[in-house]
Amino acid sequence: MLTKQNISVFEIASLSTQGMSIEQLLDNEYFLTNTRGGYSASTVIGCNTRRYHGLLIGTMNPPANRIMGLSNLMELVIVGGNVVNLSTFEFPEIFIPCGHHHIKQFTRDIGAHFEYEFSGVELTKSVYLKRDEDTVFVQYDFKTVPGRFDFIVRPFLGLRDFHCMQKSHASLKAEVTRQSLKISHDTPDSCEMLLSCSEMKYEKDPQWWFNFVYREDRRRGQDHCEDLWAPGFYKCTIRKPGSIIFKATIGTNCDDRHFSKLKIKNTISELEKVQRSLLKQASSEDTTISKLALAADQFICRRTINDKTRSTLLAGYPWFFDWGRDAFISLPGLLLETGRYEDACSVLTTFAAAVDNGMIPNRFDDRSNTAHFNSIDASLWFINAAFEYLNVTDDEKTFKEQLLGVICEIVEKYQAGTHFDIHADIDGLILGGNEQTQLTWMDAKFGGKAFTPRHGKAVELNALWHNALRRLAYYYEMTNVEKADGYNKMAQQVAESFRAVFWNSETGYLNDCVSTKGWIDISCRPNQIFAVSLEYSPLTEQQQKQIVEVVEQELLTPYGLRSLSPKDDNYKGLYRGTQHTRDESYHQGTAWGYLMGYFVEAYLRVNEFSAASREKCREFIEPLIEHLNTQKCLGSVSEIFDGDEPHKARGCFAQAWSVGELIRAIKLINS
Repeated sequence: MLTKQNISVFEIASLSTQGMSIEQLLDNEYFLTNTRGGYSASTVIGCNTRRYHGLLIGTMNPPANRIMGLSNLMELVIVGGNVVNLSTFEFPEIFIPCGHHHIKQFTRDIGAHFEYEFSGVELTKSVYLKRDEDTVFVQYDFKTVPGRFDFIVRPFLGLRDFHCMQKSHASLKAEVTRQSLKISHDTPDSCEMLLSCSEMKYEKDPQWWFNFVYREDRRRGQDHCEDLWAPGFYKCTIRKPGSIIFKATIGTNCDDRHFSKLKIKNTISELEKVQRSLLKQASSEDTTISKLALAADQFICRRTINDKTRSTLLAGYPWFFDWGRDAFISLPGLLLETGRYEDACSVLTTFAAAVDNGMIPNRFDDRSNTAHFNSIDASLWFINAAFEYLNVTDDEKTFKEQLLGVICEIVEKYQAGTHFDIHADIDGLILGGNEQTQLTWMDAKFGGKAFTPRHGKAVELNALWHNALRRLAYYYEMTNVEKADGYNKMAQQVAESFRAVFWNSETGYLNDCVSTKGWIDISCRPNQIFAVSLEYSPLTEQQQKQIVEVVEQELLTPYGLRSLSPKDDNYKGLYRGTQHTRDESYHQGTAWGYLMGYFVEAYLRVNEFSAASREKCREFIEPLIEHLNTQKCLGSVSEIFDGDEPHKARGCFAQAWSVGELIRAIKLINS
């Protein structure tokens, strides 16, 4: 419980590293973010295990076009003639140096903190990311200094697209300026990085270090070795307790004078202030909700479209950007349940302004901000999120002026027909797509092969369609009876057709997809849970109960719902290997954390929110809360998990809808 009203810093995670094997240590990660989509991330011992790790990853076109600038720092102490290495790097078949032996504790709050003890020295290394700029501060706080010793820091640099790997033929160069060390490529219009450490003396000593190993990339069947450049090192003599501040920034035409004025104390003060504000907005004394509210903030950043800078939601770290479907699934939990109503309004109105022929963009181009439309369900999730926004905020003005017209346009165009042959069939159900398109969230495709073809009538799409019509009818009941009756009649037809087309009396659950060519996919998948969890269900009470029972028996894991029943011949219980192998299993058995929120909602609904059902749901989500606190990316929730035990976390180490739906699940249980 949060009992202090004047909390300075809220601790998100703490991990004692003593007694843990290096394999265990490398499986735990941290990450810090800013409002630009930039971040700092690594493991709890500072050994990078992904190409996406680094002390500073900046953005050239926020929140996209990310550049991995400062990969790592090699730190060593020379005391009494002995060299003590504090860093840990992995090379082929060897870890060298092995500084993790000196780390006693890792803590994450507004920064990431590594506690070292060695040779009578007590040192805390802290990493802070400036909130509104791509600038990182690394503070070395020497608390106990038994005698005089030398301290050396050697920066390892990438300055490359964060998806790519660097090799030693890269044309990097370093220039000593009046205030800092400027790093750039020996090409026109190169992005730049500035490094500085005023307490230490820089010495030029250019070196290429070869074959840093990134084990997570190796597990994913990708190129996993990288060369990094070190232009020189910083050195000083430590005689008494005190702090040393190393800082770095990324940008185009970096301002050396501005960089020199950036102070760590101002950054820490700002981060503390923001954290207090976020906790106040979340207005919860539940420690887990407080942690999740801070986790939610990491997915909220700024994007400029048509010269206007607005809030947007990133789908997941480290590689996903802002996608419509993910944004609107995430929005109720990430923004509405945490009191961030202005951000919710900004996200909704930004996407609404880009509607085209009744379709909401599924993403904006990473470099040009052009809207892309390749989702059949993003528009319907938008409608659901817009009504949730209205219910929570009572912001009738924004809803009427900027959202309602778009909602009506979506319904009109989906009814009459729009892109990708999306239209209402004669039975009122929505269908769309063809063999060449993957328009639902189960969209994995490799080498032209779709692993979960779902063109035609998809079950969750029509559950959303029915829900949208009912919500519109309810909205108009007091102001326009004619419109309300019209939407109710449409919804009634959809409900009747939904039961006739999707309810399978032989299996006792819903068909997943029905094509226009007559084939019916009777696979037991989690998509049917939305027909129970959404506010308005097209099913009978008995059908809803049966679905929840089947989903619990066949799809429920401690970390979410499997995307396919293990009884199915196409089931893939492990998500690993090459891109093809991973895509093949992505929606064929892999468990998805975000689906736990909808399962909890459905379970509570069919059990009338009884005390017993609430207690059962607390048991359902307990492993996810444990995961939040002690596993993988400490203080966040992973994208996916293996369908097979022990359900190892996979995919993005931090996923927006996983966090958002866990928030919603907790709030539903406690409401």
